[in-house]
Amino acid sequence: MAEMLSPKERMKIQRQPMPEQPPLERCHNFEEVNYGFTKELAITEAQRCLQCKTPTCIDGCPVNIKIDEFIQLIVDEDFLGAAKKIKEDNALPAICGRVCPQEEQCEAKCIVGKKNEPVAIGRLERFVADIEMAEGVPPAPVTAAKKGKKVAIVGSGPAGLSCAGDLIYMGYDVTVFEALHELGGVLVYGIPEFRLPKEIVRKEIANLEKLGVKFERDAVIGRTTTIDELMQEDGFEAVFVGVGAGLPWFMNIPGENLVGVYSANEWLTRVNLMKAYKFPEFDSPVLDCRGKNVAVIGGGNTAMDAVRTALRLGAENAYIVYRRSEKEMPARIEEVHHAKDEGVQFMILTNPIEMIGDDDGRLTGMKCIKMELGEPDDSGRRRPVAIEGSEFVLDVDIAVVAIGNGSNPLIQQTTPEIDVNRRGNIVVDGNSMRTTKRGVFAGGDIVTGGATVILAMGAGRNAAKAIDEYLTENSDWPEIH
Repeated sequence: MAEMLSPKERMKIQRQPMPEQPPLERCHNFEEVNYGFTKELAITEAQRCLQCKTPTCIDGCPVNIKIDEFIQLIVDEDFLGAAKKIKEDNALPAICGRVCPQEEQCEAKCIVGKKNEPVAIGRLERFVADIEMAEGVPPAPVTAAKKGKKVAIVGSGPAGLSCAGDLIYMGYDVTVFEALHELGGVLVYGIPEFRLPKEIVRKEIANLEKLGVKFERDAVIGRTTTIDELMQEDGFEAVFVGVGAGLPWFMNIPGENLVGVYSANEWLTRVNLMKAYKFPEFDSPVLDCRGKNVAVIGGGNTAMDAVRTALRLGAENAYIVYRRSEKEMPARIEEVHHAKDEGVQFMILTNPIEMIGDDDGRLTGMKCIKMELGEPDDSGRRRPVAIEGSEFVLDVDIAVVAIGNGSNPLIQQTTPEIDVNRRGNIVVDGNSMRTTKRGVFAGGDIVTGGATVILAMGAGRNAAKAIDEYLTENSDWPEIH
């Protein structure tokens, strides 16, 4: 049991560093970069928490984990109790502890962070979740009586998994439909092995299966089956749509159809799901990167994932090409730091204006123009403005466009009663997550556009509550404006 410390003593403890693979080693393999806290590091870090009477960190968490309580359990060395406490509100702590932007959410609200670095809430979450997983602790049993009602979940990403987990504990018969051959959505196709090992995702999904959640793979709702068929023919009384935002955006510049130009979605899916990261054990479904120049256009977490993947596939030069300054990059600070340590070259205030190819239609270069920052735009970031006469050509063999994604259009095409906005995102009614079609709810990136894992999970949880209210009370379906 750790000794009791005064608030003044706690404030003197510095944030504990995360043990990690050395940069020159990890840039050549796909093993997880961060090793996780040791018991000693976790207890020391947990002692930094002031146990505030009003824990503002909870307000920063989209699923409102009882952060102060689980951290105190770590101080008490009750690690399994801490994991259990987290799981009262978050079904996927081993995942969220790794990929959520805590620095913008819970840790941004940490009182310790006003004078020092905030408590490493995400690292502590990962620590106890990994211990629980390593010890093979089974999920808490479902105690609710069976309601005898079926709910369909479309998409097995974080929103769908969160919704399914809550509904199964409420006593519903839950089936998750996944378009791909592997479950997990963006958790498996979009996030590389070195940041989120797929075995962790599989174990979390296996726990849901143990609870009774059913999964159907290779089920493209909107094509193989429509939502109307799920409800009218298959007996599902409610449907939750959590299909994400998987439609890639391109820059619409000349040459984007050249061989060697990928969307980040295609690039990461081919590497993660089609086993390019295990080349030569598996045939590589992407162009050979060894000794090549790879440029990734964008400044978000997906761009960092893509460029760090290129390094691990053997790229001689791996570039981030971003039209604003580093300060405006939306990627996590940790991901930018890791990319730099591994040797990624950052070309900021630079924008591609043309892809250049050879006579065989293969990419050989990228014409760029230098930028400067003007007045802020609608996002609050300063608008990039081209500098006349600053064009230059960057020699590249592969380019990956990572500037964002649009919404999956299949659902709307076959279920026109579900309204979408001008961006193609499904329109829902506030926290109830109700769509314009009775009995159909939606959440996650298909509603918000590309966001975070934990925000999608929060939407899934809100939808589960609303579905329960709808099916229990058979309430009215108010018109959505």
